[in-house]
Amino acid sequence: MRATVLHKPGDVRFEERAEPKILAPTDAIIRLSATCVCGSDLWPYRGVQAVTEPTPMGHEYCGIVEEVGSAVASVKPGQFVIGSFFASDNTCPHCKAGYQTSCQHREPVSGAQAPRLRVPLADGTLVATAEVPPDELVPSLLAVSDVFGTGWFAADAANVKPGSTVVVVGDGAVGLLAVLSAKQMGAERIIAMSRHETRQALAREFGATDIVSVRGDEGVARIKELTRGIGADSVLECVGTQESMLQAIGAARPGGFVSYVGVPHGVSLDGEKLFFSHVHLHGGPAPVRRFMPQLIDLVWSRQVNPGKVFDLTLPLEKVAEGYRAMDERRAIKALLRP
Repeated sequence: MRATVLHKPGDVRFEERAEPKILAPTDAIIRLSATCVCGSDLWPYRGVQAVTEPTPMGHEYCGIVEEVGSAVASVKPGQFVIGSFFASDNTCPHCKAGYQTSCQHREPVSGAQAPRLRVPLADGTLVATAEVPPDELVPSLLAVSDVFGTGWFAADAANVKPGSTVVVVGDGAVGLLAVLSAKQMGAERIIAMSRHETRQALAREFGATDIVSVRGDEGVARIKELTRGIGADSVLECVGTQESMLQAIGAARPGGFVSYVGVPHGVSLDGEKLFFSHVHLHGGPAPVRRFMPQLIDLVWSRQVNPGKVFDLTLPLEKVAEGYRAMDERRAIKALLRP
């Protein structure tokens, strides 16, 4: 089969790779209905994260089960399934506590920008829908695999409650779906930080009540102005840079909650400043598996449409254009159809 491989920064190729096979009795092979390019894929694409060898790309996926190992009991061929970007057994102590991305037996899932994919630990990783979904639901179900689940974790980790004031730092797909998640959790005021008109419009559609288009200290000052000098109850950091993290901490009120779900690059915190900020800080790789059944139900019942973050759809063989479009901020998120 042909699949996506990153050879070096800026060099994405769609080339021949071996067909995936069952390697362990807990594996499943799925035929992908859709996959996509993730914002985190742009770190190695831009050279911020080292690329030392040709690397199969992609970790967001949904599709039809084709084959399962002898130990797999929860899914079967013919079912439509969604899985997380980390495989987990969903039975270890960390999984039972709701942190499947820290599973004691976790395995990264990679190579999903392809027609077919091997998923380890299938029983703990994959969740099947009640039936094969109509085509119009596939983008939103794909979003459950990562960006919607990550946005939901951002809101959950920042203790978003009904009536709360929330700030979302970052207007990529995760940030936009963090807005949607905060709205679903009952936030009264949602301030989205964005400098791009199309993303601002989608943020408002998802539930943002205010837009702040400035960054850094100026952005923090504007948040304080909007909240009468107090700051936000919950701040959701969805970027992963030094500026975004400091902005998030600065925008929270004393006793407020800051979540961080953007993969950190070059982030260093001043311990004394953090100490005197009096904020709760929690984040990490989103345990998407914890939320998947609930999020699938929200999508299936048409209560939410997170698939709107996909503003570019391409055939899988055009994957390099998807990377370019996202890198140049011509697209929020590129959907790929095998």
